[in-house]
Amino acid sequence: MRKLYETVIGLEVHVELATKTKIFCGCSTAFGGAPNSHTCPVCTGMPGSLPVLNKQVVEYAMAVGLATNCDITRDCKFDRKNYFYPDNPQNYQISQLYLPICRNGSIEIETESGGTKHIGIHEIHMEEDAGKLIHDEWEDCSYVDFNRSGVPLIEIVSEPDMRSAEEVIAYLDKLRLIVQYLGASDCKLQEGSMRADVNLSVREAGSKTFGTRTEMKNLNSFKAITRAIEHEKNRQIDLLESGEKVIQETRRWDDVKEYSYAMRSKEDAQDYRYFPDPDLVPVHISEEWIQEVKARQPELRTEKLLRYQSEYGLPFYDADILTGTKKLADLFEATAKISSKPKKVSNWIMGETMRLLKESGMEPEEIRFSPENLAKLIELVDNGTVNGSVAKEVFEVVFAEDIDPAVYVEEKGLKTVHDEGALRSTIDRVIKENPKSVEDYQNGKQKAIGFLVGQTMKAMKGKANPGMVNEILKEVLSQL
Repeated sequence: MRKLYETVIGLEVHVELATKTKIFCGCSTAFGGAPNSHTCPVCTGMPGSLPVLNKQVVEYAMAVGLATNCDITRDCKFDRKNYFYPDNPQNYQISQLYLPICRNGSIEIETESGGTKHIGIHEIHMEEDAGKLIHDEWEDCSYVDFNRSGVPLIEIVSEPDMRSAEEVIAYLDKLRLIVQYLGASDCKLQEGSMRADVNLSVREAGSKTFGTRTEMKNLNSFKAITRAIEHEKNRQIDLLESGEKVIQETRRWDDVKEYSYAMRSKEDAQDYRYFPDPDLVPVHISEEWIQEVKARQPELRTEKLLRYQSEYGLPFYDADILTGTKKLADLFEATAKISSKPKKVSNWIMGETMRLLKESGMEPEEIRFSPENLAKLIELVDNGTVNGSVAKEVFEVVFAEDIDPAVYVEEKGLKTVHDEGALRSTIDRVIKENPKSVEDYQNGKQKAIGFLVGQTMKAMKGKANPGMVNEILKEVLSQL
């Protein structure tokens, strides 16, 4: 009989920080660019070059630490992590082992059962990223791009407190929102600015002893992380059930084949021969500096969620969606401030905006239209300049091109027709052309008037006032 097992998971989350320059030099951190165009002697590891610490990196790390309830290490320092790999130009990585900048934190996640759970954060440390190897299968060779080398990272190391893929995703989503709201990173998994390594083991249910863990790399989406966890959990259980042992190793996940394979045996700290970096002085963090960073901390998602309900009177569902990304929250607040109609702003964002995002395969961060133009469109509807159906058509252009909706409506002649004479003339024609619907209405079929309204709107090219059309139609039909 198969035993019951418990999955034990801890994460190492690497986050590229949103600084304009690298951690130890003045080269650009912009994503993309021609290979090796964002480089200098420092980030390519040239002999005689010396690193100079970017102060903004320290402040971003502190901000994330404060937001995740960590203790800030008042005197932290950098260490050299020695390993040899083609994308590592110095043959070592500058990181923090002995005195990381943040320690002993936690965040709260919501569980599947509707409760909450605290996930411990062992530490957050600063380090530099390596370069990138580009493998050319046709030429059977690899090229090195050092543009990413020296890009500042923080590594957020959790405690092994997660027990399922669902808890992992809840933790990552909470962490991503915290970092995005702080402005410390855009956390785009598809561009590698947020990456997660999963440390996973299994043990018999009820046991307090940890099993042998493996580390899985190459995980660049929440879906891939979920699939990798389920696969690795089952792989380890199958090994144990067949009497074999789990080997401590680093594995690479292939999301296309949904299969993982061993890369190398898992290293320990001693394998990297850590020692203090002799070119960088320790960083002293004063209480005043901590208070300065704390004073600049923005409102985070949890507080914003509550405020949207109390200040704007939004239901929880609306507030939850709007605060789900910083971009949507910023768009909502800016538009609501201009229009003073928060519920209508919420409706447009949650309705038409989310629909168009889904249809175009875009993320909220890719929204290009301005709060000003959304507010103008809402005002055009409210003052009767355009009706709802025309407004939706106009918004599609606003969404794609960020045009001024008032100018567009004027240029395209889309204003709602309020001319009673023109409406009566059109309605008379529609009634003459649709005697069967008129007869159905007179025989008590109330739905028939909907067809006549539709035909009138069609004849008016969608620019009629639906309320006036309904009112006049009922009046005319009652006199027949």
